[in-house]
Amino acid sequence: MFASGETIAAIATAIVPQQGSVGIVRLSGTQALAIARSIFATGGKQVWESHRILYGYIRHPQTQQIIDEALLLIMLSPRSYTREDVVELHCHGGIMAVQQVLQLCLEQGARLAQPGEFTLRAFLNGRLDLTQAESINDLVGAKSPQAAQAALTGLQGKLRSPISQLRTTCLNILAEIEARIDFEEDLPPLDIEDITAQIDQLLAQVSKIVATADRGELLRSGLKVAIVGRPNVGKSSLLNAWSKSDRAIVTDLPGTTRDVVESQLVVRGIPVQVLDTAGIRATADTVEKIGVERSLSSAQKADLVLLTIDAQAGWIDADREIYAQVQQRPLILVVNKIDLVANPPQVPETINQVVQTAAAQNYGIEALENAIVQTVQAGVHNADMDMAINQRQAAALTRAKIALQEVQNAIAEALPLDFWTIDLRSCIQALGEITGEEVTESVLDRIFSRFCIGK
Repeated sequence: MFASGETIAAIATAIVPQQGSVGIVRLSGTQALAIARSIFATGGKQVWESHRILYGYIRHPQTQQIIDEALLLIMLSPRSYTREDVVELHCHGGIMAVQQVLQLCLEQGARLAQPGEFTLRAFLNGRLDLTQAESINDLVGAKSPQAAQAALTGLQGKLRSPISQLRTTCLNILAEIEARIDFEEDLPPLDIEDITAQIDQLLAQVSKIVATADRGELLRSGLKVAIVGRPNVGKSSLLNAWSKSDRAIVTDLPGTTRDVVESQLVVRGIPVQVLDTAGIRATADTVEKIGVERSLSSAQKADLVLLTIDAQAGWIDADREIYAQVQQRPLILVVNKIDLVANPPQVPETINQVVQTAAAQNYGIEALENAIVQTVQAGVHNADMDMAINQRQAAALTRAKIALQEVQNAIAEALPLDFWTIDLRSCIQALGEITGEEVTESVLDRIFSRFCIGK
């Protein structure tokens, strides 16, 4: 946990050798402005005031050596990201300039920020709640426009608002029940039907939010898709047509692909890692045999398997053997080279999703993507497409759901009111962990350690 009196500093932009045009060094804390004044020299009569950009030079305060030409952005408390005094030094990009500027800030008394410490300070100072803080990290790491949009809605309070309302309702119910326990003779009897209706409604709302966990995981982690099949059925051509590139070597020789070739795509907003695997067949070639083993391993670990066959050869014993090894995974059968036959071959009725393609002609790619989206949506609940909770939030909500179910059981079994309050408090605790109203230091350390240092 940070000490509020310390001033922290870090590089807030990605540093790419010889490619970054601008690099930003960020400071936050009581000495941020003083440190900036000690190393930044302005020309003319520029005014040092909040939310103003100054132009000048960064120089060593002792030697007066100029380190860089830069811009200085001042954001004084409380109108800043951390609600502390924040200063940003906008330097030239690359490696050396920003590294030297950061080192200069550290020499003047700042401490190197820990991962996520700027956002942690924003949370602890009341600038953000915990759901918004986590959304910031999701936004930085978003792999698709939809993932970015889901993170942005979280940042705008899409999750915080309903969770806070649920917790407030639970607190009100708890207060009403505890009042009956403490002042039973002075108050009218508890309206059990009303309490039951409120608990039922709370449970329905919690269940609806929990149902977005699968979508959240899909947007954050993406989908791993393995293209498998016999040699020379067009797996590499399919990858190339799909990715609109020449990632995989395509020849008429069987066994050309000896290892797993990866490509990163976005399919209807879903990040997809496509694995083009070596053709699966019995072989005496040592290298090819290793490739076949890796192909099967990739298929077993994939979220979705595209079993590809040759339309000209049809469904043969070798395809059947491969299918037997991968059929436990979600699967789409891709009948490739369909342009070379008059009629599609017969395939097993047990395979529900079948797509016809002619990869060499770029035919069937849209149909393949439609099939992938349908397969994914079949296993993902979409109770609210604007919301996508993470694993930590899902775990807390699941505990809240179980606690509410226990309250329902206590009411149904006419147990004493004390039993109702125990589970209500558990629900309130779980909901408070989501927004950060009730959270331990170890949980905060775990959450913010996943952030980059400059955030």
